[in-house]
Amino acid sequence: MNIEQTPIKDLVVINPVVFEDSRGYFFEAYNQAKFEQNGITYQFIQDNQSFSKRGVIRGLHLQDKPFAQAKLVRVLQGEILDVAVDLRKNSPTYGQYVSVVLSAENKKQLMVPYGFAHGFSVLSETASVLYKVDQVYHKDSERGIRYDDPALAIDWQLLPEEIIVSDKDLVLPDFANCNSEF
Repeated sequence: MNIEQTPIKDLVVINPVVFEDSRGYFFEAYNQAKFEQNGITYQFIQDNQSFSKRGVIRGLHLQDKPFAQAKLVRVLQGEILDVAVDLRKNSPTYGQYVSVVLSAENKKQLMVPYGFAHGFSVLSETASVLYKVDQVYHKDSERGIRYDDPALAIDWQLLPEEIIVSDKDLVLPDFANCNSEF
């Protein structure tokens, strides 16, 4: 397993070592000891899975303290553009984001630590996304940012007419008004 640092501190991409042969493939998707050796010490308590069709954008979501969630995101089927926005006010990369293509084919994972808003767009016809979290959902701690905030200017790699967003995500505040506690 290779841990790749992104341009934003603490936001990392996990590249598994894949063993392939005539039968198929095998790889470790999660190994607590190897994660801890690389400074990733979250204790995951729940797995969540979503299925979406092309054009769906989910996010940008987060939970505030003390119910903040770290997420380890991967794709079981299809391809997504995974996005994490730095909301840590004391960070030199505050307000910046990283986007990474995650797919069943490349088997990459994105480790999203506390203090980030997270979302993804579906680039394939459909996608199944699995993510581990280290905290349960807590409605009163839920926050978010509009996917189309011009201050962030995220390129979701979709045409405007393809974009599908939930009513709940359409009323999220912009970046300047998200009121995150990080």
